[in-house]
Amino acid sequence: MGHKEFRFGAAGPGGNKWTLRWGAPAPETGLRRVSRRSMEDDAPVIYGLEFQARALTPQTAETDAIRFLVGTQSLKYDNQIHIIDFDDENNIINKNVLLHQAGEIWHISASPADKGVLATCYNKTADGKVVTCAAVWRMPAELEPGGHESPEDAASPAHALELLCHLGPAAHGSTACVAWEPAGDGKRVISLADNHILLWDLQESSSQAVLASSASLEGKGQLKFTTGRWSPHHNCTQVATANDTAVRGWDMRTMSQIYCIESAHGQLVRDLDFNPNKQYYLASCGDDCRVKFWDTRNVTEPVKTLEEHSHWVWGVRYNHSHDQLVLTGSSDSRVILSNMASISSEPFGHLVDDADLSDPEDRRPEEKSQEPPQDSVIATYEEHEDSVYAVDWSSADPWLFASLSYDGRLVINRVPRALKYHILL
Repeated sequence: MGHKEFRFGAAGPGGNKWTLRWGAPAPETGLRRVSRRSMEDDAPVIYGLEFQARALTPQTAETDAIRFLVGTQSLKYDNQIHIIDFDDENNIINKNVLLHQAGEIWHISASPADKGVLATCYNKTADGKVVTCAAVWRMPAELEPGGHESPEDAASPAHALELLCHLGPAAHGSTACVAWEPAGDGKRVISLADNHILLWDLQESSSQAVLASSASLEGKGQLKFTTGRWSPHHNCTQVATANDTAVRGWDMRTMSQIYCIESAHGQLVRDLDFNPNKQYYLASCGDDCRVKFWDTRNVTEPVKTLEEHSHWVWGVRYNHSHDQLVLTGSSDSRVILSNMASISSEPFGHLVDDADLSDPEDRRPEEKSQEPPQDSVIATYEEHEDSVYAVDWSSADPWLFASLSYDGRLVINRVPRALKYHILL
């Protein structure tokens, strides 16, 4: 199976600013391997999968190596999970391929505690109907951090995933997503299946999933969850879900609803993310081309709205360390990095909480005259030619992120160096 890799930044034939690698080098064209020193500082690295894809996650438990997992969508061939390792020093990608023969992958999430464990939502046909199932898998032991194929080694055999357990019978309906308890030991996950929110305990080394509790959406029509996120705050007791145009908060201890934003967006809500540093702040995005930021204590109006995309917004992600940095990806084929400083935990350039801002007398002298920096678009990335279905930050490097478009193109980018130093210094 073909492997293609693009690297931008060095002068290619004819003086064009690119270098392209298709598996093996092509000396007759003058294309060559590019080292980091010969590249522009913020040049993207692009990796192409042979199949279409929409599922992306960082390997959450891996905090040393820059590693992403990508799941494919093929109706004709066995689907795959590509383990993408980015060598930041040499600016090259190494990869391993795992077979996911269960079906085309619609969602992928990695255990926060075990590098070798992941969950997928995938399509399968049962009784003439297509249903989306969820399962927990383990990577082969030899692939857990260690040896990798080189990009040129496209012919090496793919390894199979080991099935650990299924998350529920198909009777619950089609599963939209699986979310792990963020700060947990990898033993608790939720799955959203049709109108059910299901909390699972993984036992016996994740080989058995026991349904701990559940709740259902009640109302007129066929209510279905589209996505959900587990909050890292409140001792991991809260989850946010989206269905149609609404966003809801749930208390996992009582499986009861704690807030509801009835018309959060004008059209379908596609993705959610919690601010990692401000416990009540939540971002949402949807088919109305907007990204909205909410304070869940008062959900009558969004705190802020972004309208930079020209088509459906499929993904929104806060930076794990610097929450003013917000990534979005859209069917307009663009990825946008925004600076949302005014509603971040660092509105004056250093970490503060809401209480610090409430009393002007408590501010340091230099802050009293200093207005928060303006929110702005930092950069728009246009390396994709198809709908961008997923964006995410590396769990190992806070300045690096990946985006995935439906044509199987994975792009790894960095926060502009000037901004990085501005935030750090």
